[in-house]
Amino acid sequence: MVDDVVFARNLLLGIQEGFECFERSANGHRPQFFISVLQSTRLYDAETNVHHGTFNHRAPVMDCTFQEDYVAFIGGLDGQVKRQDFYRRADVLLGTHHKPVKCVEYLKEHGLVASAGWDKMLHLWDPRLPQFQNCVTSISLPGKAYTMSQTHTKLVVGTSERKVRIYDIRSVHSGRAEQHRESSLRHQTRCIRCFPDGTGYGLSSIEGRVAMEYFDLGKEAQEKQYAFKCHRKKDGVKEIVYPVNALAFHPSHGTFATGGCDGIVSVWDGENKKRLSQISGYPTSIAVMDFSRDGHLLAVAASYTFEMGDMSHPEDGVYVRRMQDTEVKPKPRKQL
Repeated sequence: MVDDVVFARNLLLGIQEGFECFERSANGHRPQFFISVLQSTRLYDAETNVHHGTFNHRAPVMDCTFQEDYVAFIGGLDGQVKRQDFYRRADVLLGTHHKPVKCVEYLKEHGLVASAGWDKMLHLWDPRLPQFQNCVTSISLPGKAYTMSQTHTKLVVGTSERKVRIYDIRSVHSGRAEQHRESSLRHQTRCIRCFPDGTGYGLSSIEGRVAMEYFDLGKEAQEKQYAFKCHRKKDGVKEIVYPVNALAFHPSHGTFATGGCDGIVSVWDGENKKRLSQISGYPTSIAVMDFSRDGHLLAVAASYTFEMGDMSHPEDGVYVRRMQDTEVKPKPRKQL
């Protein structure tokens, strides 16, 4: 275990509010990160530690997604879905849910924004159309939306009651899910993130477990699925089990990181089913995290997630750390 958080930069020194989300840009040439800090959203250049701007909100922001390097879409506790342009300082309402919006994704190849909320609805918005005419599809979900991720062709939504819905983005306008699934884990879903190669997704739960699942329903693909325990600690004869709040896949190596309420980040080689590295020393729970698009940086938001109820807790922070190849690159298998 490496206790080297001291080698990471904290983008938000002095901020004492909770984090709901942050997202890395998938465009341009700079490692931009878009951060939601309670009732504000901020844009940072993670390479130079430059703060590009802030928008304040009347309610906490629950999720965010980039359209371009300086433009993002957000969903909030007030049920609003907005487009925010940090370059032009424009804040535009796309539409609303009847209850809080938990997840947003920008479907780049179609120019659409997907939002999923606690009202058990998935909406698709076309930001090119006039307001009040821009909701192009509305789909009922089997429960409250908790997490959402996408590939080039699939949109995956995890809801309450451990339900998972998989939509083909090319035909999502029909409102029909391509697959109806239930999580292979026995407890509430916390996070879903799709594989970089688009063949499946990782799913984490509140009970210290992670599952790897594949879209292909064929026997060969389904036999590759697996689940494992993580983010646990022995306390005498008892085992303390921590929720796994965050998953992030390395964009080129295919390895992945998990972050839990134990304040630890672990990096895993899923192909060989081994842990590559572990980073401790974060002051509190890992709330969200993501790699930069080139995989050189890992941004981690440490923020108490109230898993132990309302209590005093350490100061929150977003830590940006340059990763070494030995921490994220799979080790070659030994030849027999």
